[in-house]
Amino acid sequence: MQIIEYFSTDRKEYWLSKIKESDWRAAQYLHELLKNQQLKQSVGDNTKVLMLTDGEELISFCTFAEKDDIQPTDLTPWIGWVYTFPNYRGNRYVGILLRHAEALAKEAGIKNIYISTDHIGLYEKYGYEFFQMMRDMGGQDARVYVKHL
Repeated sequence: MQIIEYFSTDRKEYWLSKIKESDWRAAQYLHELLKNQQLKQSVGDNTKVLMLTDGEELISFCTFAEKDDIQPTDLTPWIGWVYTFPNYRGNRYVGILLRHAEALAKEAGIKNIYISTDHIGLYEKYGYEFFQMMRDMGGQDARVYVKHL
């Protein structure tokens, strides 16, 4: 297994097609943003799309960005669009991506990293703590988690 960064790969079309295979509506939105080259405009110029792969298979992906669906806010950076394909769930593969994003944040001297979600009990397994409820861009309540690095 290896981590590939979408914007750094020369096979963007291939990996974009793999993201599109997701059964998650938010991943379809991510696909559209990438296809239309609008993701960085939406969540920050330094955004990375981290993809855990096994050969030609996409196992899991997430974004590491200045912003996410909680806007406006001074909190930054965010891990977003966290997804693992059904055949690979239950193996904690997403933890590999989370640790990679956390390492990127540490390298940049960042002390806290955030995740917005409606899941309870998932990110706690990886050392994230509930921070507070906030409104997402759609006006819905979202649980915001933080990890102190």
